[in-house]
Amino acid sequence: MKYDYLIVGSGLFGATFAHLAQKRGKKCLVIDKRPNLGGNIYCEKKYGINVHKYGAHIFHTSNQKVWEFVNALVPFNRYTNCPVALYQGRLYNLPFNMNTFYQMWGVTTPAQANEKIEQQRKEAKQAMISAGVDTPRNLEEQALTLVGRDIYETLIKGYTEKQWGRPCSELPAFIIRRLPVRMIYDNNYFNDTYQGIPIGGYNKLTEALLKDIECRTNVDFFEKGREYWESQAHKIVFTGCIDEFYSYCYGKLQYRTVRFEEEYHPIANLQGNAVVNYTEKAIPWTRIIEHKHFESFGAELEENPHTIISKEFSTEWTEGSEPFYPVNDTTNNQLADKYRARANQEKNIIFGGRLAEYKYYDMAPVIESVLNHPEINKLS
Repeated sequence: MKYDYLIVGSGLFGATFAHLAQKRGKKCLVIDKRPNLGGNIYCEKKYGINVHKYGAHIFHTSNQKVWEFVNALVPFNRYTNCPVALYQGRLYNLPFNMNTFYQMWGVTTPAQANEKIEQQRKEAKQAMISAGVDTPRNLEEQALTLVGRDIYETLIKGYTEKQWGRPCSELPAFIIRRLPVRMIYDNNYFNDTYQGIPIGGYNKLTEALLKDIECRTNVDFFEKGREYWESQAHKIVFTGCIDEFYSYCYGKLQYRTVRFEEEYHPIANLQGNAVVNYTEKAIPWTRIIEHKHFESFGAELEENPHTIISKEFSTEWTEGSEPFYPVNDTTNNQLADKYRARANQEKNIIFGGRLAEYKYYDMAPVIESVLNHPEINKLS
């Protein structure tokens, strides 16, 4: 056989696995059906701006090992995620913090904010008791009992229904297990110790991970099929959809996808922030990303008189579109368990990443999962 590992998919799981396996003396081949490497972190340079083609990617982690791993490949900048939400012409800071509560109610102290939230939480819980309900039956009831009606209707309801394509009253409560409420004036969205963007864009990270590794783009694993690829490599690392790998033998899993509308504007700064969420249902897009804010700060913004934005539209996945998010409700999880059970019987196939595990992953946990993977540690 020509290769120790065939890696199907060049996203973060596949690229990190290939990088670590090669460092341990293994010969790898990486294939990707897209025309470019990097999976969903791929960036396209336009007007000197790294455009995140598959949605905003902000690296954040409290895992020092992961942070040191990526920074050894490419230095990261100081970007801090501080999104804002636009609802009926008014802006609110995210995550929910004292700035948000001042914007919503005019309160200026944590005690005042707490009093307002607790009052509305009690009203929500009383409504459930009156309906003979002990615990939240759906996302709407869950959110109302966590933060109250004002925050829910202004900043959660419309955005969430656009994201999932379903009323909040029909979504499972576990989607929102908790809603962080900060009684301080702090707009930093993440609580992690480290966050930033690779200097020069995410393609720099992909290039460093896949340096000196044989890679082929525009190659669809399924065109030649499993038997052919098993003749080329001792083991296969598969990062695509697990149901597709098994020819949908138990049925098709559901996914959500995102459609992007990209716009060029001949000005230096359009919206003043990288991420603006649109939380009212009447506006069809969920958010607008202005890409240059990920890598340009302060006066640097004016040095480039161009900007690129992307409007994001969340939709149901259909054949031919890119699956982005697993729909981890009870029905889909039960179906995914059947596929996982079959995958666990494989001796020479390794399934990894969001689609292959049918599990929501952020970037840092994906890398962490590879660093801790028994197959990689076996090679150490």
